[in-house]
Amino acid sequence: MPRYLSKEKLEELKKELVKFKTAKRIEVAERLKRAKEFGDLSENAEYAEAREEQENVELRISELEDIIKDAVIFKKGKGRATVSIGSTVEVKKNNETQKFVIVGSDEARPEQGLISNESPLGAMLIGKKQGDVFSLSTRAGEVRYKVVRIE
Repeated sequence: MPRYLSKEKLEELKKELVKFKTAKRIEVAERLKRAKEFGDLSENAEYAEAREEQENVELRISELEDIIKDAVIFKKGKGRATVSIGSTVEVKKNNETQKFVIVGSDEARPEQGLISNESPLGAMLIGKKQGDVFSLSTRAGEVRYKVVRIE
């Protein structure tokens, strides 16, 4: 399954992967080595904590490798007639205008106006043109949106 990322986010994830594969692994290995020196591993809380951290580091490495492997770079949507990943979209809802940037799920930060293409609103916006009106079902009921501008 493709993971839509901006070029900047992909670079950030690659740097994080390098950090985890080098510095973090070494750090955890040192902790494990020190913890083993305390003796009986069955009752050694420091060893158990270090092993748990090692599992978390390896899990994150695996997760980052999967994201990077499946990454599909999107470009900013300037000049497009329809909403796509990378588009900045201005919508009107109840006489209130809101602006969103459609991004992949790994970059979504709704509080900052970055919404995922997989979110209900993001998915509804994909393919819409300026002037299109659509409704979205929410817990509070039907909400009508109008696409005001696509950047």
